Amino acid sequence: MSRAGAGGHQARKRFGQNFLQDPGIIHRIVEAIKPAPTDLMVEIGPGQGAITEQLVDAVGELAVVELDRDLIPNLRISFATRTNFHVYAGDALKFDYQRILRDLNRDRMRIVGNLPYNISTPLLFHLVAFHPWIQDMHFMLQKEVVERLAAGVGDNAYGRLGIMVQYHCQVEPLFMVPPEAFRPAPRVDSAMVRLRPHAKPPVSTRDVTQLNRIVTLAFSQRRKTVRNAVKSAVNESILEQAGIAPDLRPEQITLAQYARLADLTLPAPLPANQKEE
Repeated sequence: MSRAGAGGHQARKRFGQNFLQDPGIIHRIVEAIKPAPTDLMVEIGPGQGAITEQLVDAVGELAVVELDRDLIPNLRISFATRTNFHVYAGDALKFDYQRILRDLNRDRMRIVGNLPYNISTPLLFHLVAFHPWIQDMHFMLQKEVVERLAAGVGDNAYGRLGIMVQYHCQVEPLFMVPPEAFRPAPRVDSAMVRLRPHAKPPVSTRDVTQLNRIVTLAFSQRRKTVRNAVKSAVNESILEQAGIAPDLRPEQITLAQYARLADLTLPAPLPANQKEE
């Protein structure tokens, strides 16, 4: 158990807490991250500090974002002598990660976390919004979520999460983690994943918000053909212009095709010499 775990804090189901305690797995995570003295590392949900204590002496600055206020005093006590350790009390789903950059006068950060599985999808969507300021992200997630993140077109796990995260990031599954590595043990297998924001998106689109809307619409009825799944916003002519056969299923359509479809459903851009009134 880490120094921060000495208080005997009980994991709270409402926070989705499963505390990592296997030293071998912790070592593998730190090896995968490769912390460096110049890094600003941001840890989401440090819990009892199992990963925190392996990072704090290896990086330039370590900021942690913790929702459970009962854990924060133990974290402050455990790392009181570390001048590079900073605690932010807040909800990771709503937190402004640029605040840490401003406070510490940095322009880039690395993010790591054993993410609560019950909020992992919305949290990933929140985090990718900060991709211009993120060097990379290393997360412990439910195995099925990692499969969805990495899924390619035609895979059963292919869907909105994978498409939108892959638009922003390169996805690299790392290794599996068994339930017994945690206390309490979750009822699912876990996996580590590395996300690296693209310097340039793999496809171009005029409006990523519209891309998200179209992908969300398509996969809200993924058992239907794309013709029927998106018919409230897209007619068959536009599908054909995007190079999409109307009888395909949503999981058979590539990111590039979704991006093209999103652009075709936007209003036509005004000519360069014409200003909007």
